[in-house]
Amino acid sequence: MRVHEVLTRLRKERGLKQSQVAEYLSARGIDASQRSVSNWETGRTQPNADAFIELCVLYDVRDVQAEFAGKPSALSGLNAVGRRRVDEYTRLLSLDSQFTAVKQAPAAVVRTIPLYDLPVSAGTGQFLDSSSYELMEVGEEVPIEATFAVRISGDSMCPKFQNGETVYVSQRQTLENGEIGIFLLNGSGYCKVLQREKGSTKLVSLNSAYSPVEVSEFDDLRVVGKVIS
Repeated sequence: MRVHEVLTRLRKERGLKQSQVAEYLSARGIDASQRSVSNWETGRTQPNADAFIELCVLYDVRDVQAEFAGKPSALSGLNAVGRRRVDEYTRLLSLDSQFTAVKQAPAAVVRTIPLYDLPVSAGTGQFLDSSSYELMEVGEEVPIEATFAVRISGDSMCPKFQNGETVYVSQRQTLENGEIGIFLLNGSGYCKVLQREKGSTKLVSLNSAYSPVEVSEFDDLRVVGKVIS
């Protein structure tokens, strides 16, 4: 595939119009119009080095050789999630003086964990979508054992957790009695206190205005993780 064909594909994959690309480049001091972008994509002309670099930034091109020359690399076989993981590991390695080419002052540790788009219910129950999430950067203030985060919806866990608050969770399959966790009950997500007593299991709210959720032997209850912050 030739350069102009790759540029066309990359723009369309990101849902951008030629006019939007031209505006992006102009805002960064590149002399480009919609006609310029059109000429690049038809092969009449080619972008100069400055414009090409900015296009790679806009289109999130990480491997120029693989993208434009068809030369396979270590990143070629990875999907978007895999490439984000490579970025994460690279950032972590850059913070370790053992692996850096230039010695520098220690920087704050930054890592990424999944933040699920659909909020766990702290009220009546809502499905926790396990495939729809974004990677969020967290610092040292977030416990290292946190493996993902969710947004709370509702007020049943007040006053500890407010509506819309992000809580951090350590993924696990079991919890001790009295611990706060994230649960899937018959496909609906909950943030509740696990209460087991006298052979019964309940998911209990911290807000006394809400009745405990009774779990019967016919229900499908799964522990997703323990809320740690």
